[in-house]
This record gives sequence, C-alpha cells and structure tokens, in this order.
Amino acid sequence: MNVWEARWLRAFHLLYYACLALGLVLSSGEGTGESGVPGPLTLGIVALMAGWHGFFVARRSRLLGRLNPMAFHLAVVCALYIALVSLDRSFDVVVFGLMPQPYLMLPSPWSYVGAVATVLSTFAARGYLDDPGAVWRLAGSSGLVVAIGLFVDYVSRQSAQNRTVGVLEERARLAREIHDTLAQGLSGIITQLEAAEQAMPDLGAVQKRIALAKELARDNLREARRSVDALRPGPLSGAGPEAALAEVAARWSRTSGVAATVSVEGTPRPLPGEVQTTLLRAAQEGLSNAARHARAGRVAITLTYMDDEVTLDVFDDGAGFDPDAPGAGYGLAAMRERAGGVGGTLTVESAPGEGTALCLRIPSN
Repeated sequence: MNVWEARWLRAFHLLYYACLALGLVLSSGEGTGESGVPGPLTLGIVALMAGWHGFFVARRSRLLGRLNPMAFHLAVVCALYIALVSLDRSFDVVVFGLMPQPYLMLPSPWSYVGAVATVLSTFAARGYLDDPGAVWRLAGSSGLVVAIGLFVDYVSRQSAQNRTVGVLEERARLAREIHDTLAQGLSGIITQLEAAEQAMPDLGAVQKRIALAKELARDNLREARRSVDALRPGPLSGAGPEAALAEVAARWSRTSGVAATVSVEGTPRPLPGEVQTTLLRAAQEGLSNAARHARAGRVAITLTYMDDEVTLDVFDDGAGFDPDAPGAGYGLAAMRERAGGVGGTLTVESAPGEGTALCLRIPSN
C-alpha cells in the first residue's frame, strides 16, 4: 500500500467516525430518556459500531479486500446501523460514512454486492421496504452506488497503470543514464588500459595511458554520483551547452588521440535543462561510437540555433556502418528515446567506408 492509498483509507475511516459523531450531535433523543440526549441503548449501539469498525476493520488493514472475514464485519455494521436508525432517525447521516466501506472491505465484484446490501440496509432502517415504489427507488439508489463504484474502480485502475508506465519510463531513463555514463566511461577506461598494454615496455607511454584511464575513472565516478543524485550532467553544471560540448570534446580528444572540433552557428539562447542534457548526451554518444567503432581520424560537432529549432550534428570520417542493420546498438535506440522525450528526432546517415553523420533536431517552441 502506497502513501496515497494509506491516506485515502485513513480519510474514509475518519469519515465513518465523523458521521457517527454528527449523528450524536443531531440526535433528538427519540426513544430515549426525557433529557433529550440519546439513551443508553442508542449510545451502546453507537459505541459498538465505533468499536467494531475500529477493532475489526481499521486496525486490520492487511485483511481489507478479503471476502472472509470482511463480508461478516460489513454485515454486522449494517445490522447495527439498521438498529441505530430504527431508534433515532438523526443517525441517518451515518450512511455517508457507511457507503464507501464495501469498496474498502470487499474484493471486486463482491464490493458491488456489498454496496447494494448497504443500500438495502438503509431502506430497511428507514422503513421504506413497505412502500409500493420501494423497488424502483431501491433499484435507482443501487444503480447510482454501483456506478460510483465502477467509476472509482476505473480511476484506481488508471492510476495503477500510470504508476506502472511511470516505473517503466524511469527504468528506461536509468538505462539511458547508465549507458551514457557508466558504460561509456568504462569503455573508455578499457580502451586506455588496452593501449597501455600494447605500449609496453615503453614506460612513458604506459604511464600516460594509465593516467588517462585514471582521469576517465574519476570523471565517470563523479558523473555516476550526479546521476544518482538526479542532478544535471557534470559538464552542464554552471555552463551552457556550448561550453559543455567544448569540454566534452576536448576531454575526448585528449583520451582518444583523435581531433574533435566544436562549432556554434546562429545566435545562442537559453535552452531548457532537459534539452541541454539531450544535446550533450547525443554528442557523447557520437564521440563514443567514433572511438569504439569508427576508427575515425577527425570528428566535427556543430550546434546550430535556428528560429524554430536547435540542431546538433556529429560527423566522423571513420569506417561507417549500416544503421538499418539488426543490433545496431543500444546507444542509438536510447538516444532516439531521449530525443522523443523532448519532442525531437534523431537521424543517422552512414554507410560502410563513408563515415557517420548523426543529426539531432529539437523544436524550440
């Protein structure tokens, strides 16, 4: 049971007790003593209804939704309600606290049966069953209560589905974050360690590669901590996308040994945080692919501000690949999901031996 469900459950329990208290306030003392206050029998039934609900329903929330014993507890409360209203019609108000109880206590579809039984108990308490038109009134009241229950059940199902969708979206987001931080960082570290292994016994080259691997590990650790804390990517902290792209490209050039340039076209303007993150992640994905797969000699990143959109182009002169081939990689699929999340599109143009051009377009309005 989540926090909101627990709060609603508590609210309905409080409503039940509030209605009992209101009935005591409104009581005219019919069938009681001359003082005009409820008599011992009325007070006893009120106390029994309150105690029964508190002990067998409110304190046993783990049993809610089970037909047995909740059907028995509902029947007892309804019987006590009939007896109470028969003594004093002021306690008619208790029906407002009683009506939600079947939907709390019983599983579907028995909750609808319990709701109809509750309506029947109110008719019995008020003496309406002897009325020639009672059948139609009972049918109308029962239909209304069942319709309300169906609506509440529909809203509950939609809420559960939304929670499920939210969980799946959060898992996808975490998968993208892991790919964009941990996976890319570890891949870079492995590349540097492999280069160090190949450079042996040149001690200077080995030390340089190990130093780069340590730098990548530190950067990756900081980025992972920021992701855990749900903060923006490290390069974007206190910087715009232009400076962040330049920082990422410079770091990548230093570790890969491949020249990467960044150029900005158009007039820069403030962008939403999620858009900046998407642009940065796309650049990181393009650089990562260029280092791991393309064997590129040059990479060019272009950020373009236009009137109705902002675009990011990442071009490398590497080996290229077939973007329509099965298993093209999780990174591109994740980037398409991330781009779609901000209303953008990601296109990849590549062919074996012809390099790769990655283009991200995000509307600015």
